[in-house]
Amino acid sequence: MITTEELMKIKILYKQGYSQRAIARELGISRHTVKRYLNSDSNKPGYKSRDKVASKLDQFKGYLEKRIASAYPIHLSAVVLFREITEQKYLGSLSLLRDYLRSIRQKVTEPIVRFETQPGKQMQVDWGPNAWW
Repeated sequence: MITTEELMKIKILYKQGYSQRAIARELGISRHTVKRYLNSDSNKPGYKSRDKVASKLDQFKGYLEKRIASAYPIHLSAVVLFREITEQKYLGSLSLLRDYLRSIRQKVTEPIVRFETQPGKQMQVDWGPNAWW
């Protein structure tokens, strides 16, 4: 991607009568880049966003979410879920499924439940091997 300064140089050189190839040679960039920025109305360089591409896993996401929720608190492995959805005609890879499961499982976090009592009501002892006595 080019900077805003380079974009302004492209437009200035073009108004001075330079050809697109000469501008590209002068600035050390592709002539296709020069052409793209001359044809655009924008004064800021940037990339176009890509269209969303359908995943092989899309049609199985609803099933996977329901299956994980129904098995909670048991943690279903990706291999088990992979076996289940391949029986339903899933043609994708196990790594694609693992990536998706990782993104789902990071969102679900259990809140920490604190257990506290009044002072003097409970005592805690650590019976580890490194006792201080």
